[in-house]
Formats: sequence, structure tokens, C-alpha cells
Amino acid sequence: MRRVLSVALAATAVAATAIPGASVAATPDTVRAATPDTVRWGPCPEEAAAPRLECSTLEVPLDYRDPAGRQIEIAISRLASEKPSQRRGVLLTNPGGPGAGGLIYPAVLALGLPQEVLDSYDVIGFDPRGVGRSTPVTCDLTPEQQARRNFAPYAHTAADVAREAGNARTIAKQCAASRTAWMLPHTTTANTARDMDRIRAALGEPKLSYLGASYGTYLGAVYTTKFPERSDRIVLDSNLGPGGYDVTAMRMFARGMEETFPDFAAFAAAHPEYGLGTTPQQVTAKFFELAKRLEATPVQGIDGTLFRGITFDNLYSDALMPQLAKTWQALDTDRPLPPNPPPANVDNLMSSRFAVICGDTRWPGTVREYQRNVAVDRLKYPMLGGSTASIGPCAFWPDKRVEPPVRIGDRGPSNVLMVQNERDPGTPLAGAQKLRRAFGERATMVTADQSGHGVYPFGRNTCANDSVTAFLATGQRPPQDLTCAAESSK
Repeated sequence: MRRVLSVALAATAVAATAIPGASVAATPDTVRAATPDTVRWGPCPEEAAAPRLECSTLEVPLDYRDPAGRQIEIAISRLASEKPSQRRGVLLTNPGGPGAGGLIYPAVLALGLPQEVLDSYDVIGFDPRGVGRSTPVTCDLTPEQQARRNFAPYAHTAADVAREAGNARTIAKQCAASRTAWMLPHTTTANTARDMDRIRAALGEPKLSYLGASYGTYLGAVYTTKFPERSDRIVLDSNLGPGGYDVTAMRMFARGMEETFPDFAAFAAAHPEYGLGTTPQQVTAKFFELAKRLEATPVQGIDGTLFRGITFDNLYSDALMPQLAKTWQALDTDRPLPPNPPPANVDNLMSSRFAVICGDTRWPGTVREYQRNVAVDRLKYPMLGGSTASIGPCAFWPDKRVEPPVRIGDRGPSNVLMVQNERDPGTPLAGAQKLRRAFGERATMVTADQSGHGVYPFGRNTCANDSVTAFLATGQRPPQDLTCAAESSK
């Protein structure tokens, strides 16, 4: 397990008091820091070390209904503006997840952010509660459980779903019995949004701007819903629907793969040297041929489900298409696979992800409902539907919920810019359109005619990138929703 950030990087804690007249049981969002604390910045831990990046920690309440109770640590980072005279404030960032750390993310973004944005903000990163260098959670997952980090085994029949229910129930029990089980009811998107507001207060900022991608769009939507008056310029890139990472979003992965796969099929067909087919139809047929073959006889530890997951993951960027084609070629001919090291600390990544997605919303609780969902999605989206509609630990999660899900609505200032690819495997356009409708006049959406997961700042669509840069640097959004035409690869 990752350790909590060391005392050498610690900062003073944010003093927690309720608003005048409020009791300990006050609404969590009425609890504020009495005065901003001065964060003491220092070197970052080795895994987040980057030029000019500084790190610290602050303490936040485990349970915001009891602000003076048990505290946990949140690890934060800063890439400070080098132009104090041009600095507008702070730009808090989140790369997605849930389960992904964000300490090094400001340094990663700096490789692509325009100079006028870097001059305008101190770019702030953080590991969300439960993740990485913040107080972490664990489900004590076994190596075998960690190896299945993408999706449930592809279910071809109702019996496959019933069989997987046992594995899902086991993981849920492990999470509920782990040494960090006390954190589970409080490791939610709503509480992470409250932590973000504590970061804002600790930095002495009256408002914060925000740039969040993927799951980070839901986190940003929750923050600006709970704290509209403290939200400055909010950018949401590659958007989940208004329900966040719920059962609907999980099932949407299969739709996203079907909508994005034709771009890879066209690429592979245009490069016959990979031997995957000379037409998109032949490449598509090769997908199903390999999936079936690997289900029967895994190659180099890759079975049919993992093959589907690897393909899905590599659709996240057009730049990954050559590697995906080489991986298919290696599996097809039983040659050595291209190197693809697993992420570090898979137990924490998966455990914190379960905590958030299972704690945010209630998932179907009967095996029969998942069997029905699989029967539908396997026909509609055969590439991945048998996995993404199947059962997982959230079906058996403890019933205790501290609060209901956050309802995203249209109350608040018109200060949200959504940016979205038309073909996105992880957050399909259909979900983004639902979030756009939920925001009403609060939001404007820019849609780019391209594939992949993530638009800004590393995407190739100049129209979309320029729209985000203008908003962050000047506050100017497109006057209405904008569709950006496709651009050729650079």
C-alpha cells in the first residue's frame, strides 16, 4: 500500500468550524474554514517529482458532518505561475479515475498548456481522498483479483453472470472488512468536492477555476453544484452523464467502444503490414476471431476478456493505434507482445475506485437484473457489452449511505465549458449531451469531430483547444454550443 505523505511534506491543517449557530450535525456544505492557512510547500515524493512542482498536505474531516472529528490527509501539489502580475488565481485539476492520483498532473498538463494559461494560474493537483499519497484505502485484493482490473469476465450466458456474482460478493466483503473500512462511507465524490473547497480555502483563494477530465468532469460538476459561488471558470473535458460513474456509465463503455472502434479498423486496414485485414470489415471480423480464440486458449496470459479490455484501453488515443495493431498481430501469430507495464499499486487504484463508484450511487442488487442487462447489451454492443453490463462488487456493497447522490442542475452562474469528442470510448457523446441538458444555461459545450478520450490540451483539434484556452485565459466562451470540424493529424 502507498504510505500517507510524510510529515516532511506536511502543511498546517485547515481549521474547521461550523457557521455561526450551526451544530456538529450541520449540513456538510455549511462547514467552512475559519481562516485560510498558509500551505507550506516542499519537495514532492519521488513518483511526483518534476521541475518546479511543489507538494504539501492538509488535513480535512473524514466526515464533514463532524468537522472536529477524525481527520484524514490530502496530498496536494502546485505548479506556480511565473508571472505574478498576470496571475488570476488557482486552476485545480483532476485527471480522472476514480482511483487515479493527480499529484504530478500539473506537470503533465504543463507540457501542453499554452503559456497564457500557465501565466494566469497556479496549477494545483491532488490525490483525492483514498488515493495514493492521500490517506489511502484498500480492499486487500489478491494478485488474481488485481489482474482483472478492467472489466468482469465476458458473459455469454446467464450462468456466466451468476458465476461472476460469487467473485463480486467476495470483493465487496473484503472491502467491508479491510483495515480501511472506516473510510468507505466517506470516500465519495461529494466529499472529494468538499476537500477541493478546503484546498481553495487553505490557499486563501475566494474562488477556484477547474480543469477536470473523464471522471473528473463529474467531480467538477459536483463541486460547482455544491459551491457555485466559489466556482470561477470550470472546464469539463470528456464528460460523464449527470449520474456520474454509475451503472449507466459502466454500460456506456460498450457503446463507446462500438462508436470508436471504426477509427481503429480504418487505421489497421490502411496498414496491411499488420496483417489484420485490408478492409474495416475484415479488421472487425479479426477482433471477434481473436476474442473467441483467446477465450478458448489464452496466449501469453491474455484471455478473451483481457483482449477486449486491452483493445478498449488503446482506443483512448489515436496515438496508441500502432501499438494496438502490433499487440493484435503478436496475439494472432503468437509472437512476443509489445511492453505494456501495469500501473503501480493496482490494489489502491481498484479499491478506491470501488469505494467511490459503489458509494456514490446504488447499483442493482439482484443477479437477475444484471443477467437481463447482459442479454440486452451483448446484442447491442457485442464487443464489450457482455462485460460492462455484468455484475460487480457494487451489487453487494454495504447498504449504509451517508447522503444521497448529488443532483446536477442549472442553478448557479453560467461559467461551465464542456468539451467533448464525438467518438469517445470512455465517455460517449450521449452521456455528455445528458450532462449538458442538466446544466441548462450554466454550460456551453464544444464538440470535436474526432475520436479518443480527452480533448484538451493534447488533442489535435485547434478549434476545440482554442475555445478552452480562450475561456481559461479571458473568460470568453463560445456564445452557443459549437461543433468543431475534423482536422487532419499533425
